[in-house]
Parts: sequence; structure tokens; C-alpha cells
Amino acid sequence: MPTDPPSSPWRRHPRQPDARPAAPRHAREGQAHEAPQPAERPARSEELRLYGLNAVQAVFARRPDAIRKLYLAEDRIPRLQPLLKWCVANRVGYRVVDEADLHKLAASKHHEGVVADVLREPPQSLAAWLGALRAGPCCALWLDGVGNPHNLGAILRSAAHFGVSALLLPKHSPLALSGAAARVAEGGAEAVPFVRLGREDNAIAQLHGAGFALAATVVRGGADLFSARLPERLVYVLGAEGEGMDAALADGCDLRLSIPGSGAVESLNVSAATAVLLAQWARLR
Repeated sequence: MPTDPPSSPWRRHPRQPDARPAAPRHAREGQAHEAPQPAERPARSEELRLYGLNAVQAVFARRPDAIRKLYLAEDRIPRLQPLLKWCVANRVGYRVVDEADLHKLAASKHHEGVVADVLREPPQSLAAWLGALRAGPCCALWLDGVGNPHNLGAILRSAAHFGVSALLLPKHSPLALSGAAARVAEGGAEAVPFVRLGREDNAIAQLHGAGFALAATVVRGGADLFSARLPERLVYVLGAEGEGMDAALADGCDLRLSIPGSGAVESLNVSAATAVLLAQWARLR
């Protein structure tokens, strides 16, 4: 028999229009006292719906105060006992719901029995990130047009595995973490911060000033990754799926690198290429 969940202080807020599915009416709730409503509820754009065990538990481990609501399957109660107890102690509402409702809440069948609404972590500025950076070897990824959420999630997972210090986002990039990307990242989204760049030439100058070299990753015409001497402080610049990176940005980089292969296919998927690039940088360190 699953362990009974702690009593849940399910929060109720005034109904607002929302494209996401409403919480199921028949969901089982705990019986603790209701929490007082906050003075100001965060805007929907400031919240993110996460799903998947590792994605939710990573938020709980690093920034539990970001958790706003939790939905879970009954068979996940034993595994999530620490999180449920924290929810009760901090008057954060949760509900035990059935499988069909979790599908609706996550808009995916890959929820692994848990869904959570959390506050987004806003991107840092480049100046703030560089100011807090420790001396020594460091690797970052500049994502020029990468947009597929599954690719982003896979990139985050590899970045977390190899200790990447940040994902750098161009000034006008619409790229943002989604529930799908966070699930694919398997907790990596909490380990790698997003940094919002300013004007491109200024960003490159700031990175150079902090001792970074920029490497454009190109399908052909670059130096062989496996024989190139990679700087200790390096930013890999990754282009969009299909189109590749902006030509002017590639021209502004210090290096051009290519991953050699058999020629049977034109190139690797951007997330697979990222894993290879990071593994080689880590090997040389």
C-alpha cells in the first residue's frame, strides 16, 4: 500500500483565463488549513509547468521556494515523501490525481507521475555572470537560433554532465525553457544557468575581455575538433537546426571547428554534436 500523503494546503486563487488544463475537480486533496492568498500572484509568463521526476526533484533540491503547485500519481507518494512534507510545512498545495489528469496537465504522456508549477528563473546578464565567474578553465555554449525543445533539453543534459557554466542566449532570441525541454534535460536545467546577451559585438568584446575564445562549430571547413588545441576558456557557438549559425557571427569567432565523420550523413544533430564538442573539451582539461 502506498504511504498516505501529508495533509495538503491546496491553494485556491481567483479563476483566471489560462490555456493550460484546469486542475481536475475530482482530484483528492489534503485536509490542512488553507494558505492565505499572496498579495500578488506571479504572472503566468513567470511560471513554468514542469513534469518528470528528475526535472521536479532538481527544482526541489536547488530552489524549493520556486514550487507553487504539485500534482502527483498515488504510486509516487512514497518516492516524493520529502517533497510532500516540505509542501505541507510551507503551505504549498498539492493534489493526488489519476493518470488521465496528469496527461492533461502535462500535455504529455511522459510526465512520470508528477507535474509541478514553478517560478521561472530569469536569465542573468552577461556582466553579472562574468562578474561571478571563478578563475580557471570554463566552457559555455552560445545558442544561435537553436529552438527545438527536445534539442534544448538534450543540450542542457550534456551541458550539466560536462560542467558547462552557462547557456548564452542572443539579445532577441525567443528561446526559453519549456516543460518538454526540462524533462529531456533530466534535471540539467537547474544546473546550467541561462545568460541573456546584449548587442553581439559588445558580448564578444566582454567575453574576450574575460579571457574566452569563441569557436564557431561548422559542418565543414573547420579545424578537426580532435586535433585542435582548445583554449581553457571557451565558448562554443552552435547554429540553428538546419540553417546553421549566422555567417557574420561565425566570422567574428576566433576558431572554426568541425567534427570529422564518415561522410555517410551530412552532420550530427545539434544536441549530439554538442555532446561530442563538450566531451573533447573536458578530455583536454
